[in-house]
Amino acid sequence: MTQLQFNLNIDDLKDSVMNSNIDAVIKASIVLVLNSFMEKERDEFLQAGSYERSNLRRDYRNGYYERDLIIGIGKITLRVPRTRSGEFSTTVFEQYARCDQALVLAMLEMVVNGVSTRKVSKIVEQLCGQKVSKSFVSTLTEKLDPLVNQWASRPLNTMYYPYIFADAMYIKVREHNRVVSKAVYIATAVDQNNRREILGLRVDHGESTEAWQRFFQYLKSRGLQSPKLVISDAHQGLKAAIGTEFVGSSWQRCTVHFKKNIITHMPKKGMDEVKMGLKRIFEVTTVEEARKYKNEYIEQFGDNPKLEKAIEILEEGFEDAIQYLNEKPKYHTHIRSTNSLERINEEVRRREKVIRIFPNTQSAFRLIGAVLMDYAEEVRRRIIRDQEEKK
Repeated sequence: MTQLQFNLNIDDLKDSVMNSNIDAVIKASIVLVLNSFMEKERDEFLQAGSYERSNLRRDYRNGYYERDLIIGIGKITLRVPRTRSGEFSTTVFEQYARCDQALVLAMLEMVVNGVSTRKVSKIVEQLCGQKVSKSFVSTLTEKLDPLVNQWASRPLNTMYYPYIFADAMYIKVREHNRVVSKAVYIATAVDQNNRREILGLRVDHGESTEAWQRFFQYLKSRGLQSPKLVISDAHQGLKAAIGTEFVGSSWQRCTVHFKKNIITHMPKKGMDEVKMGLKRIFEVTTVEEARKYKNEYIEQFGDNPKLEKAIEILEEGFEDAIQYLNEKPKYHTHIRSTNSLERINEEVRRREKVIRIFPNTQSAFRLIGAVLMDYAEEVRRRIIRDQEEKK
């Protein structure tokens, strides 16, 4: 590695101190250090000093060219050494990548947190006094790809997940000069320690049995085993895919969606008692209690012609909506609905609204994956805090 052994031009630094502000002093210091560093790199590459005769010489000096570098306090201009053959290349710009790492990370964090590339460009300009193009910000966000891909392909066979949640949300993506709607499939789980984990995501065309099957097959290819229970809404394609890909697993119909579906077929007024009775059915701890209250509910309200459709829906979907009662009571509140996954979807939606239309499918996968990673990391930190507080 090149060692920094050189003398700085103190007069230049003194001039900066006397005639400028502290930022200018720091900039001048950095310019002197980096210019000297590159000069030393060229000497080592040539294996000969200036005007030195040597049989080991690899090339000859060929002056300098100027190149800008953006750092946290603004833009600096460096004198980059050249050689005649052009084979010499300094490592300075590789290390800084035209923007210091702290600034890169800050820009990526802004993007992940839902700040548009246009706003990021303005913020960087205010901080650094240098305008950064939207395309430059977009290029930087591609640095997320390896991280997101690694997270999205991590093995799932190190833990058994008895309860899996699945849902889809829709986004807009540009494809062949057209704006199309695409589905984002997300799966989460509760592990044996009653901890939640995001299993994975996939961006595909609209919801269908085949698309859901592809998503589940992708999870299984990473080692996911068939769970005891898969919790979701009643989308027909999703139900069919669960039955095909997770043979032997039970399907739990989200009780929140189920009750809302029943209530939409009730009259708008005078239904308080009816709704309370419906709610009571799902606030029990055993299958037997649920069936008992369901039968009493139908006996009490079944003769009301205005509730005929609502009662029909209840009877048809009841058994699928109480599968969670076959599990231990401590899990009931966690596995009877997809509310936890809905909250994650809302967090993704909050960031996605800033983008509005993704330029391509990969950019959608990148941003949503980064948001999910960030969410998962926050959950992990919260668990650690809770464990420390209990000690």
